[in-house]
Amino acid sequence: MSPSWFAALLSLSVPVHAQDADAAPSPLPGAYGEGVVLLREKQLSPAIEAFARCIDTQPDYAADCRWERGWAHWMNGDWGKVVADWEAVRAADPGREGLSRYLAQAQDNLGLEALLAKGRSAAPSTFQSNVPAGTTLRLRAVGDLMISTDFPAGKINPEINATFSDVSEWLADADITFGNLEGPVCDSGKTTKCKPDSKPGSCYAFRTPSKYMPLYQKAGFDVMSTANNHAGDFGPSCRIETEGHLDALGIAHTGRPGDIATVEANGLKVAFIGFHTSRNSHYVNDHEKAELLVRAVDQEHDLVVVSFHGGAEGSKALHVPEGRETFYGENRGELRVFTHTVIDAGADLVLGHGPHVLRGMEVYNDRLIAYSLGNFATYGRFNLSGNLGIGAVLEVVMDTEGRFVGGKILPTKQQGEGVPVQDPSGKAVDLVRTLSADDFPGSAVKVAQDGGLAK
Repeated sequence: MSPSWFAALLSLSVPVHAQDADAAPSPLPGAYGEGVVLLREKQLSPAIEAFARCIDTQPDYAADCRWERGWAHWMNGDWGKVVADWEAVRAADPGREGLSRYLAQAQDNLGLEALLAKGRSAAPSTFQSNVPAGTTLRLRAVGDLMISTDFPAGKINPEINATFSDVSEWLADADITFGNLEGPVCDSGKTTKCKPDSKPGSCYAFRTPSKYMPLYQKAGFDVMSTANNHAGDFGPSCRIETEGHLDALGIAHTGRPGDIATVEANGLKVAFIGFHTSRNSHYVNDHEKAELLVRAVDQEHDLVVVSFHGGAEGSKALHVPEGRETFYGENRGELRVFTHTVIDAGADLVLGHGPHVLRGMEVYNDRLIAYSLGNFATYGRFNLSGNLGIGAVLEVVMDTEGRFVGGKILPTKQQGEGVPVQDPSGKAVDLVRTLSADDFPGSAVKVAQDGGLAK
């Protein structure tokens, strides 16, 4: 529903006159033009060298070259250099389009480096748990949540206060309840995703008014991920406002680089880390840093839950392929490798969402992996036909070491324009059973007729 982060950054970084498809590109002068060409070709080291020459020899273009060089450092993940270049740009050209938004993301990623260094050093943990033997944690989780949006107008559920009425008993009946918050909940910001000439309904940007946030608390949610492709629909200020509303209600959150949720239940200290296929969140495509991050967080928590927003989208995306998934040219993750990597690093449960359909589940090293929990409560803007309208509340029981003890699939569906209700036909149960067996013949979770789960 959104362009790739790489396409977005290029559209911002290359001047309009240099990317007009209807006219020959205007040549850019000297080292500046050389650097832009190299950057487009992803020849990062030569591009950085060219922009350095530009800064030294073309003072009139110094801010432009620092801006472009910052993108080269971004693609290298060299956050200190990104921030240094863009802070210099801010001093020279504070109104530059995209600067405040992407500088904030770079600063978030730079702040994450200290935590990654802790994981890299593998320092011994000082965290001591006194949880009695035999203690378990019963967690329930759902996929995508977007209960109404005021953009475009006319997409507020007239019965919004009853959104979770039919499923609230399932959501509240857990030690911890988790969901993916698909889009911001705020009253500020503006979207740059939708152009003035966009056809009605053709642009997907969400914003739920903050007055509806207490519905999530009332339904029983304890922690939410904001790591998804709609978190920034109305800019970084709206995302920060969303986090503030969650904080005020006591709902923990994870998503932005360095934003780790901690929830305590049954004496257990449980961390949640949300990943996404964009650098605006913990980055699902950087397996090395994901491993370091999980190792660092694991040092100070009893259990670590990783969630990710990844994979292709739509009714044809039911299966988890081998290798990398792409969607409209965007790298949506090599999810089998990612999930196994984070479990090897110390994660105890992996919860996927993003494809808008349920996917199979497997047990790896005694840990459960749910590759997609599908759409749960997605009002007004989502296609809910066929399997796109089938969801579930996933129950997972873990012991104090994080081992998968058991669980259950509580089947749901969405009625009308997107209101979750219990599904007595149990389609979700049959779907997950079939997909798990097809995709993971040697490690599929066992799914009983009543939805019960076992190794």
